[in-house]
Amino acid sequence: MFLTLLGGATNTRPLNEIYFLQVDTSNIPGAPSLSRWTFWQLCAVVNGKSDCGSSHPDYPFDPPSSRNFGTTTNIPAAFIGTNHYFLTSRFSFPFLLIALFFGVISFFTGFLAMLSRIGGYLSALMAWISLMFQIIATCLITAVYVQGRNRFNANNQTARLGVKAFAFMWTAVACLFLACLMYCMGGAARKDRVGRGSGYTGRGARQEKWFASSRRSGSLRHDKETAP
Repeated sequence: MFLTLLGGATNTRPLNEIYFLQVDTSNIPGAPSLSRWTFWQLCAVVNGKSDCGSSHPDYPFDPPSSRNFGTTTNIPAAFIGTNHYFLTSRFSFPFLLIALFFGVISFFTGFLAMLSRIGGYLSALMAWISLMFQIIATCLITAVYVQGRNRFNANNQTARLGVKAFAFMWTAVACLFLACLMYCMGGAARKDRVGRGSGYTGRGARQEKWFASSRRSGSLRHDKETAP
């Protein structure tokens, strides 16, 4: 999640290798030969690495606008006269931030899960919230850039998705889902252990042992009294 969020923020490895979409924009006036979109900037490509200028968070995917190329020349017609790509790409960023926030909380409350059932269930709740927002962000960003790739390719401008960015996004979804299951299973298992008296205090087991011992002692005394 952190790597995807910070991809393109600086021109250092590995962040300059993480991007959502790369397009051959050599026939667009004022554009570099290759352009890459990230959360922070529209970047040129130098020696196979992203060469980004100043960073701007929540950078939109909107090719004809002044935020990107500022022209409609050789821009696929599907991008012109619509806010679909702008809005979809912009909304994914805050959803990812929310997912990251609850994911970090879940990580730290996970230490409490080792001590109590409440900690396990609280961590599961935080992980579930993070998972929901991560799914939304990942679906939005996947949809908008897949559509963008298809539009550019249909316009005879070679485009391809950034494998690393999407691999990190979908891996985060899978990891959060597994974390939710493990936290819930941990809480349920701890409840079962405490119910059997094998918790940290073992009070239930000691009480059962004391009552059993009392019953045996009472039975022995009764047998002695009734013996001839």
